[in-house]
Amino acid sequence: MERAFSTRDPGYDGVFFTAVRTTGIFCRPSCPSRPNLENVEFLPSMKACLFAGYRPCKRCQPETVDGTLPPWVAELTSRIEASPEIRWTSADLGSLGVTPERARRWFQSHYGMSFAAWCRAHRLGSAFTRLREGGTVDDATFDAGFESHSGFRNAFQRTFGAPPGKALATTERIVVTRIESPLGPLLAAARDGGVCLLEYTDRRMLEHNLAEMRRRSDGAVVPGTHPHLDGLRRQLTEYFDGTRRVFEVPVEPRGTAFQERVWAQLQRLPHGETVSYDELALRIGQPTAQRAVARANGANRICILIPCHRVIGKDGTLTGYGGGLWRKRLLIELERTGSLPGGSWAGSEVGEEQGMPPVRS
Repeated sequence: MERAFSTRDPGYDGVFFTAVRTTGIFCRPSCPSRPNLENVEFLPSMKACLFAGYRPCKRCQPETVDGTLPPWVAELTSRIEASPEIRWTSADLGSLGVTPERARRWFQSHYGMSFAAWCRAHRLGSAFTRLREGGTVDDATFDAGFESHSGFRNAFQRTFGAPPGKALATTERIVVTRIESPLGPLLAAARDGGVCLLEYTDRRMLEHNLAEMRRRSDGAVVPGTHPHLDGLRRQLTEYFDGTRRVFEVPVEPRGTAFQERVWAQLQRLPHGETVSYDELALRIGQPTAQRAVARANGANRICILIPCHRVIGKDGTLTGYGGGLWRKRLLIELERTGSLPGGSWAGSEVGEEQGMPPVRS
C-alpha cells in the first residue's frame, strides 16, 4: 500500500483508501495530493473512513465512482473475455504486474469468488451459452480450453450439477457482475426471470446470501453479461443521479411464502416514504408479526430495488440495515431530496444518534 501510495497507482483505487490524520481527509491512492507518509493511515473501505471521522477529498472525490474498473482489472478481464480458453498462471499475471494474491483478493471481494474460480466459471458459462445456442459439445469443449471431453463434462457437472445435455433442459444459469455505485461496489445477479441478487460487496451476509440464492435457484453462478443486468446498471445510475423514482427492471426474489409477501409489500412503498415494522405488519394483514417482518426485511437479497432501507423504527429512528446505517441514511436522503448529501452528512444529529462519529474539521 505504501508503494501504491508513493507511485499514485490508480490500479489500487477502491481497493483501499488513504486517510490523512492532520487534515481529516481521505483520498484515493492515486490522488495528486502528497501528504507526508507518517501522517497517513490506510483503511479498507469508504465506510471505514467515514466511521473513523474522515471526510472525502474534494480533489480526487473518492466517494464517487466513474463506472470503470481499476486499469489492471479492466486489462485482465478484457483479455479473459477475448480468449476465455486460456488458463492463467502466476507468470501470466506477473506479466501484467499483478500478483496472484492481489487478483484473488480483489475478485473474492467484488465477485464473491477467487480469481481462479471466476476464470473457470467464465469459461463454463460461455460453454453453457454456446450449447444453448445450438453449438456442439466438441465446440464447447475446445472453446472453453479443455483438452478432453471427460475433463469438460466433469467440470461442467461440478458447476451446473448435471451433464451438458441434462443441464440445458433443467438448470438455470445465474449471471453475476459487479456494478459501481456512489455507496460502494455492488454484486448483482440475474436469471432469465429477473434480478435475483443486489448486495454491497462488503456486506457480511454476502456469502450466506449467495449460498441461499444458489440453494433456492438450483442453478450455477457464472460471471458474464445479461440484459437484466444491463438494464439494472443503467437504472441504478439514473436512481443515484436523482432522475429515477421507479425501477422497471424485473426482480425475481425467492424465499418463503411469508418473506415474499413482505418483499412484495416493500416494493409498493412509494419513493421517498418510510414505514415502521408495525405498519408493514399491518399492511400484510398480520399486525402481531412485527418480529417476523423484521427478519424477512433483513433477509432481503435485492437491496434498493426491494427497498428495505425505507423501513424505520416506530419512533422514527433508523434501525438496522445490512449495508450499514450510514448507507441507509444516505438512501433515504437521496429519495427525499433528489441528491446525495454533501460531505457534512456524517456530522448531523441523526448520524451521531446512530453511532457515527462527527466529521473532522
